[in-house]
Amino acid sequence: MPDNFELPDDHSLLILDDDAPFRTRLGRALTDRGFTVSAVGTIAEANDIARLNPPAFAVLDMRLEDGNGLQVVDTLHENRKDCKIVMLTGYGNIASAVSAVKAGAIDYLAKPADADDVINALLASGEEHAPPPENPMSADRVRWEHIQRVFELCEHNVSETARRLNMHRRTLQRILSKRAPR
Repeated sequence: MPDNFELPDDHSLLILDDDAPFRTRLGRALTDRGFTVSAVGTIAEANDIARLNPPAFAVLDMRLEDGNGLQVVDTLHENRKDCKIVMLTGYGNIASAVSAVKAGAIDYLAKPADADDVINALLASGEEHAPPPENPMSADRVRWEHIQRVFELCEHNVSETARRLNMHRRTLQRILSKRAPR
């Protein structure tokens, strides 16, 4: 459990994730730490909660079967301007993080994030940042993330990405075909 954390009076929390086991585990862990959790698996369900009973906090997955968690950020902020939002993703890359923060999220965590990391991000004040994660990305992972970002910005065009990265096309294809390093 994070050091010296105290929940505000309104500790309602929305969790949006289409991975049901992860959503259930995270919801249970945050409930055990005092949050009042509403856990849903679709953008439509999350938008309904955001409109009818906007929470003080939200933890939203970026990539879902029915769209992108960023679609819920606007609805949350329209109905509750002080809602603190943390974005989660299993496909983290720098471009997604920038998009999430520009949309209004206060932090961005790679999955699987544990409950303490989520709480630290949600409860960090504006002046201070959440403490760094216990397991930061390796240099290999940062390199992979950069390649993925450029690949995404080049609209998944391998030849253009290779040219911009000054890399041989076949080398890039090999890198893209592998799983992300830890």
